[in-house]
Amino acid sequence: MGEPTPREALLRFSGELSIKARGTRSHFRRRLLHNLRDALASEGLTPHVELSHERIYVPLPAEEPGGPALDLREHALARVSGIQSVSLALRYPITDLDEIVRTGAALFRERVRGHRFAVRARRVGERHGVRTPRQEVERRLGAALLPGSAGVDLGAPEETVYVELAASGTSFFSQRIAGPGGLPLGVEGRAVALVSGGFDSAVAVWQMQRRGVAIDHVFCNLGGASHLRGAARVAKVLADRWSYGTRPQLHAIDFEPVAEAIRAHTETRYWQVLLKRTMLRAAEAVANERRAVAIVTGDAVGQVSSQTLHNLAVVSRATSLPILRPLVGANKDEIIACARQIGTAELSKVVGEYCAMVPRRPATRAPLAAVEQQEARIDPALLGEQVAKRTVLDLRELDAASLEATGLAVERIPPRAVLLDLRPIEQYRTEHHPEALHLEFSQALRALPSLDRRRTYVLCCEFGLLSAHLAELMRREGFDAWHFTGGQRALMRSA
Repeated sequence: MGEPTPREALLRFSGELSIKARGTRSHFRRRLLHNLRDALASEGLTPHVELSHERIYVPLPAEEPGGPALDLREHALARVSGIQSVSLALRYPITDLDEIVRTGAALFRERVRGHRFAVRARRVGERHGVRTPRQEVERRLGAALLPGSAGVDLGAPEETVYVELAASGTSFFSQRIAGPGGLPLGVEGRAVALVSGGFDSAVAVWQMQRRGVAIDHVFCNLGGASHLRGAARVAKVLADRWSYGTRPQLHAIDFEPVAEAIRAHTETRYWQVLLKRTMLRAAEAVANERRAVAIVTGDAVGQVSSQTLHNLAVVSRATSLPILRPLVGANKDEIIACARQIGTAELSKVVGEYCAMVPRRPATRAPLAAVEQQEARIDPALLGEQVAKRTVLDLRELDAASLEATGLAVERIPPRAVLLDLRPIEQYRTEHHPEALHLEFSQALRALPSLDRRRTYVLCCEFGLLSAHLAELMRREGFDAWHFTGGQRALMRSA
């Protein structure tokens, strides 16, 4: 048995790359290798990548005795668009059938002991370069592993032994971990995405990045510093975990002056449509500066009043850029499930809806002429001024600690302070601090005028986003208000 290479990640190209013309395929592969090196650097690893036939091999650090086993499902390599699947493999410089069987039996005998198993072999690269028949490898290695096992099960095995046969050697592994598939990020140019920090826009960004589109984020802020922190946290997850090979920016625009102008000068029933059209124009202005060629949104048909099919058509007329809506036919439960998969769900679910522009009877079929007539009442220079004053954040460089609320956070409850738990009542009943009073966020907003301004208030929520926002609002109203840093878990640890 020859000496193996150090343990390595074996990566497979997305099937879409193989059907491209030769020049396009070569370009896409170069971009993919660039993105993979960036992913490795983000993990503190040497960005060495070996390309061979239809496989990519990446050497990995040796496993430390007693240390945690490497889980490639949580590794950056499994989050690079253009990669179909990843395996943790050992590669031996052997091609002789007898050696392959002896090596495979030594590697997997204990793994299949007491289990039903299957052996799956395949040839990689030029057919004429691999002379070992894969069927013989499966038959003979299966026979060698059979003693001590619970038998062969080709339909639903408990353990699977994978063998890949190449002209230069043989790789052995036991798992295939799914990657994002799709196209390498960056090969389809750049777009800007209207983001809010919620479930929909984050998933829409991820879907378009998986199609090779580099994304900059445009955030129209209607909730102050706390809303910005929530949206930036979600955008940073996308940047750090799914944007290898690019440097996404977050363009934060203070949209409250724009919203105030809409509230002051237009009819209530058109507010939502007017706001969405204005946001599209803001995104278009940023797109022109960033040389982006499209706008991405998280719209889904019929989800809210501004997303009826008719209103989507009216909203879309606000810009000449194409609008990409990857979630247009998705159900909310599907969107949330995808948000959990990409790691944004827990943050998105606590980013509040800060827009105070939800009329009781919104127009669901707003006439374009009426909407344009309403828009004429608003100073067109206002939007340009707010776009020019925007804050631009480099998400990959952004320090997560800088997203904490400054000057508002406490880690201990001051004596005689009133502790308000802002979570839903079901969560409060399940577990709460013994001194906490329950007042949901929306209830707290309505109760502000009646609260005693002579008291000190400490606010807590699940993750610290809504509590920070409410503390900011209370401070503006003259309250001595704080939020408990770290959210509910930190609060319970302190108890």
